[in-house]
Amino acid sequence: MASIINKAIASVIPYCPKKFIWAFSKKYIAGVNVQDAIRVAQNLNELGVEVTVDLLGEFVINIQQAEDHLKEYLHIIETFEGAKIKGNYSLKPTSFGLLINPEKCYHNIRSIVSLASAHNNFVRIDMEDAQRVDQELELYLKLKQEFPDNVGLVLQAYLKRTAADVENLLKEHSADSPLNFRLCKGIYNESADIAFKDAEKINQNYLKLLDRLLYQGVYVGIATHDQTLIKGAYEIIEKYRVPKDMYEFQMLYGVSPNLRGSIVASGHKMRVYVPYGEDWFGYSTRRLKENPKMAQHIIKSLFVKN
Repeated sequence: MASIINKAIASVIPYCPKKFIWAFSKKYIAGVNVQDAIRVAQNLNELGVEVTVDLLGEFVINIQQAEDHLKEYLHIIETFEGAKIKGNYSLKPTSFGLLINPEKCYHNIRSIVSLASAHNNFVRIDMEDAQRVDQELELYLKLKQEFPDNVGLVLQAYLKRTAADVENLLKEHSADSPLNFRLCKGIYNESADIAFKDAEKINQNYLKLLDRLLYQGVYVGIATHDQTLIKGAYEIIEKYRVPKDMYEFQMLYGVSPNLRGSIVASGHKMRVYVPYGEDWFGYSTRRLKENPKMAQHIIKSLFVKN
């Protein structure tokens, strides 16, 4: 019943005034411009937390939008580096023309990775919906040949194929070509044919993948707000005596700040994903469509002060 109600609310909310959506979104989005992102990043840095910044606006529909995103990302890097922010950069390939011109997308993202590399920094390629996985794996591996230390990827534990993808990716792992992955559950609404739908099975696969990666000496961004997974991660880290410079925990901006603080207080590195941009409305409504459970949090945010 709760699922039906959430879906019903989720179907209506995108047609509500932006002010209504912002009441929810402002907790999880830094703002609309790069200075908003700088402010949030500086505040997090002061708490001993590093960041990864992301400009909102995936699934662009023309090359000009992709070019605009490229210019903005180059500006982000120069601005963040100038402000001495402790953090790196995340991006979605569909923001740079993946669905329009994959070769142009590659060159756009290469420009970003190249600039980050010049600053001895790092770019994470976000994994999007399941239809893009093969393209984004290909894009990552191509960039990694040129920038082995400056580009990473996201892996999604709810996809059934991810275990096989990990084994293929491990063939690329060496001292000269280290792997660096963010491991998350995954948010897109995929069919049961290709994705685990049961929460317990997703968690089991997450920990299985994490165990495999840490055992192999891969640097992992352990991206989760699930206390069960965090406890399981602690156990795997202890089992293999993983050095603290070979993993980090990652969370979304505005989510579980108390849990985040406890992880930092325990001496573990923490990175927070900080999204910003004028496309905050599109981002919020897309996330709502992909995950209708968020609807209940929107309604709650209108009545509960934080």
